[in-house]
Amino acid sequence: MDASPRFKARMAGIFYVLTSLTAVFGEVFVLGKLVVHGDAAATANNILAHQSFFRLGFAAELVSVALSIVLTALFYDLLRPVNRSLSLLAAFFHLVGLAVMAFGSLLQLAPVVVLGGGQYLIVFRVEQLQSLAYMFLQLSAQAFDAFIVFFGFYCVLIGYLIFRSTFLPRIVGVLMVFAGLGYLTLLSKPLADYLSPYNLAPAALGETSLMLWLIVVGLNVPKWEEKANTLPKPA
Repeated sequence: MDASPRFKARMAGIFYVLTSLTAVFGEVFVLGKLVVHGDAAATANNILAHQSFFRLGFAAELVSVALSIVLTALFYDLLRPVNRSLSLLAAFFHLVGLAVMAFGSLLQLAPVVVLGGGQYLIVFRVEQLQSLAYMFLQLSAQAFDAFIVFFGFYCVLIGYLIFRSTFLPRIVGVLMVFAGLGYLTLLSKPLADYLSPYNLAPAALGETSLMLWLIVVGLNVPKWEEKANTLPKPA
């Protein structure tokens, strides 16, 4: 907490990149490769044939959650000079979403248990176990969608704070607000499917611009300190 604002901004950018990479690896490169949409049997066979890879995806998502907690703390500290209450509210939304994401990640381990062939599972037919494993994966996907909704609210709030900050570019704040609005389309799955992939295009632009700006430039330290000096001192 005693580090310079520019250093913390660059650390936030680095953690943002690492968070995104680990989440994408777990959701896209692992689940996207092993889960066959609408085919429980093929999905079960893929998981059994690549259990280590499947567990690696689970580990990557847990690492993403841990990195995101650090990222939340960094963004709160960087943006609280703009509005402490809104920065705290944004952090709350993100942490609730991360709790949902962590729970969804735990559901990914259920198929390994269900398909593991334990003695207590002999009362189920193979097809039933495969369907049960697939159901857990679908619940995990629903949990991840719920996390994205909370993350959408988070993006809208930090986008507004960035827009009002003066120490970060206003255009980045606007892009983050639109990124959050794109994520919020997942509140209605049919609407999100209808707008896909265009509803996520603002997210790619907004989040990438924020990551790059934080890593390459950081922030305007004098203006950040000017804002920070207006905060009430703790008693």
